[in-house]
Amino acid sequence: MRTIGALVFPGFELLDVFGPMEMFGLLEGEFHVELVAERRGAVASGQRLSAQPDKAIDEGSDYDILFVPGGSGTRREVGNAGLLEWIRETSGKAEYTLSVCTGSALLAKTGVLDGRVATTNKAAFAWVMEQGPNVLWQRKARWSEDGPFLTSSGVSAGMDMTLGAIALMHGRETAQKVARWCEYSWHEDSSWDPFAELHGLV
Repeated sequence: MRTIGALVFPGFELLDVFGPMEMFGLLEGEFHVELVAERRGAVASGQRLSAQPDKAIDEGSDYDILFVPGGSGTRREVGNAGLLEWIRETSGKAEYTLSVCTGSALLAKTGVLDGRVATTNKAAFAWVMEQGPNVLWQRKARWSEDGPFLTSSGVSAGMDMTLGAIALMHGRETAQKVARWCEYSWHEDSSWDPFAELHGLV
């Protein structure tokens, strides 16, 4: 069983977290999911619904999978040295590190994506690039995979990436079963990205 540490912070994007966690959580016995935050207590999302973390970051950094969402709060958290150091340390120990949307800005700011291929929300592409000038940013990608790092485009793209991650770990047939259980139309082609053109990136 792989333990997932899903980070939440004030202003995180609801679907970034709970869409992927729905999919991982359906594979009972394969993944154990924990929400982790800078401190215990309710954390308000960008949509004002709150999440209750299971752990605070000072309670450990050993996760098989680190999961970093995006959201409006990333604009603040790129300046949070303590949180960035925890992300850097936790990613270094993890088998896989996943991010959705502008969560890749937090990864980029730590330096863990330097020299690696990554993508992000196309509406925020320029800002995210500024957080990691040494990252090989993909302008057109639903999600990107480079070694242990999987990063996705905006919001709903995180679910396509998650199914891609499940396929990587447990095979394509398992990922397709999860998509069917969720009644979700999986974009299996990671290069499918109509939003890159909409935002003038290609």
